Amino acid sequence: MTNNSFIALLLEKHHQTQEVPTTRMISHWAYSLLEVLFPEVSEKRLTTHDELVNELNKLKLELKTLLINTKTCEITQHDKIVTSFFDSLPKIYGCLTKDIDAAIDGDPAATCSYEIVRSYPGFMAIYIYRIAHCLHTLDVPFIPRILSEYAHSKTGIDIHPAAIIGYSFFIDHGTGVVIGETAVIGDNVKIYQGVTIGALSISKKMAGIKRHPTIGNNVIIYSGATILGGETVIGHGSVIGGNVWLTQSCPPGTKIYHNADNKIIESVWVGK
Repeated sequence: MTNNSFIALLLEKHHQTQEVPTTRMISHWAYSLLEVLFPEVSEKRLTTHDELVNELNKLKLELKTLLINTKTCEITQHDKIVTSFFDSLPKIYGCLTKDIDAAIDGDPAATCSYEIVRSYPGFMAIYIYRIAHCLHTLDVPFIPRILSEYAHSKTGIDIHPAAIIGYSFFIDHGTGVVIGETAVIGDNVKIYQGVTIGALSISKKMAGIKRHPTIGNNVIIYSGATILGGETVIGHGSVIGGNVWLTQSCPPGTKIYHNADNKIIESVWVGK
């Protein structure tokens, strides 16, 4: 390829490529929203009702601008999407406060909510997930995935915005956690670093099919565990030990772990 043909190729690509706001613009909006919801991360304080309302209105306008600049939503839908997202904000905030409580209850090293919000990568990843998931459910293109990859780059935690995650979710340490697109996670689930909730197959034919596991309520998954497959269901109250490789379902109350001979041991507790 000659230099001129290479330049021509790049020029054609620039003409054909869909315009999308930069990651910096999208992440700035998300962090500005975080500052309103959790002033612990911000230098500024909103001390009056009008100041708070004005800041929220500014964020609404910024989100609308991001949607307009993405140029893939119908113009008539922009206001509806913005309204729906901000109407969902109290519910998102409620989920996040329960996530913070789960971190305090689940980590002996945690001293207070301020510490969780300011310094825990798991909280940042979950915050981005919850707003990205809401935008995803509103059929917003590109922006939710860009947000999740921004969180991934900052925290080492990769949560697809389409995953469904319940209340009181806690990721301890977090580095290397992967949660796939069709994963379903219940309430009060705690996972450690290096956990993968992934797919058995990466064939493109699997697109649109549930290919990631379902995790029940009150489950603990220890570091390095890999749980794969759309038909894999981890029953409520189960404990999955470190470095376990699991591709089949287990009933409620199951404990799965490696013994001294590196064999997987499964014990089942039958609750009332």
